[in-house]
Amino acid sequence: MLALGCVFHLLQIGQPDPWKAGLWAWAFGLLALAATLGTVAHGFKMSEATNLLFWQPLNLALGLVIALFVVGVIYDIWGLAAAQSALPIMLVVGVAFFGVTLLFPGIFLVFIFYEAVAMLFALGAYSWLTTTGRLPGAGWMAAGVLVTIIAAAVQATWDGKAQPLTFIWQFDQNGLYHIIQIVGVALLLAGLRAALLTG
Repeated sequence: MLALGCVFHLLQIGQPDPWKAGLWAWAFGLLALAATLGTVAHGFKMSEATNLLFWQPLNLALGLVIALFVVGVIYDIWGLAAAQSALPIMLVVGVAFFGVTLLFPGIFLVFIFYEAVAMLFALGAYSWLTTTGRLPGAGWMAAGVLVTIIAAAVQATWDGKAQPLTFIWQFDQNGLYHIIQIVGVALLLAGLRAALLTG
């Protein structure tokens, strides 16, 4: 729901820079799709074969989210022309990630590695943009990326034998990842909002 809300808000405020707003709206829209598919895959009992049917489009959506995220970072560093040139390349990379998940199903560390490379690039970029003052909202973007990295680290390093954390409900590593990521998404939206409304 949060990601979907981000889509509508970006489209609403994106008139000063419709290409950038549209790019990030697509990223958040695909994130919303992945979250919906993940809710079904994790939340309902089904056969392994049926579960796999949900994970295939979910992995494709996640691969494209990361690809579009990288294009968004390239836009903020080098501008529209560079981002437009990078877009088809990154879409191919996103689809290639999906192909890897078909060859090695069930290995979530593949996504963690793919996401980590993109997020470290983004963290470096937005940290630099923050220190140079070249982009309004870059500090919020850097904070959102950092929270995303923390969320992924919690998910990847959680000991499978560890007891779930209980705070009203029980949260395993996937639940904790999504709770932390909610904060990350909100920070990213704050950064995008600052850039779009100031630009």
